[in-house]
Amino acid sequence: MAEFEDTALLIAFSDDALGFFAVPSVINHEIGKRFSVKPIGSTVDCKEEFYAISVERKIKHPAVLAIKETRASLFG
Repeated sequence: MAEFEDTALLIAFSDDALGFFAVPSVINHEIGKRFSVKPIGSTVDCKEEFYAISVERKIKHPAVLAIKETRASLFG
């Protein structure tokens, strides 16, 4: 068992099909194509949290608005 913060190191360790790693289900297909891996299971027990900190009460910046809207459409 290992914990990686570096994607390249994670891929190197999983390269010989001797391990597994977790990814958000929304990117399963892309990860499968890119790294020739297959899903082995899923869980609803793991959660990922996103935080946006702003001094503005209402978000006005176009990039931050785009992230907020995309996040809402992807993760509900």
